[in-house]
Amino acid sequence: MLRSDMLLQAFFWSALTVALYALGKALHRRKSCWWSSPLIVAPLFLIMAALALHVTYREYIRGTHWLVLLLAPATVSFAVPIYEQRALIRKQWLLLVIGVPVGSATSMFSSWMLSSLLGLDGSLRLSLLPRSLSTPFAMSVSGDIGGVPALTAVFVVITGVLGAAMGEGLLNLLPLRSALARGALLGMGAHGAGTAKAYQIDGEIGAIAGLVMVLVGLFNVLSAAIFVHVLR
Repeated sequence: MLRSDMLLQAFFWSALTVALYALGKALHRRKSCWWSSPLIVAPLFLIMAALALHVTYREYIRGTHWLVLLLAPATVSFAVPIYEQRALIRKQWLLLVIGVPVGSATSMFSSWMLSSLLGLDGSLRLSLLPRSLSTPFAMSVSGDIGGVPALTAVFVVITGVLGAAMGEGLLNLLPLRSALARGALLGMGAHGAGTAKAYQIDGEIGAIAGLVMVLVGLFNVLSAAIFVHVLR
């Protein structure tokens, strides 16, 4: 009986999560603004449902853990923008070789300073560091350096939504004219959400944002693995 209850609970929360995300996407298509993002709508309603039903995070994630596991094979699809933009990589390889490490270091440093400002320490600080990476990469890096991957995912969503909301305004204020510079700003600073916003602005800008997002993620995963290996 207990097993059937667990299966029923897993089905309920999995179905509710997928349905709320689909609802968020439909809402975002009708009302395209930062607060209608499915990355905000779905978690907000899920939190309300969990509080109303007195369900803990442990119980929720036990039923929806398979959705998190799907992030791993999803990283394979990140090879697509690299292949599609191979001509751009050959043409702008020097800028990418310099820009990706510098941008990654800047995001990590800003995260470290933000955690110091907020008084965060230990695993909280380490969980915040990869906030500017796409979720699959961020959770991998967080686990490698001693953070809490689930908490990192929350920081990633907040960073992406705020970055996408502010990104278009920054593009209007900053003297960035080339598609490479504009796409790199959104892909580096707001990962998946920023890439989606970049595609809304221009297809070429979106493609570059996606490429930069993937390269930054790969760079950080490899760097974290080397860093942990050296410490051990």
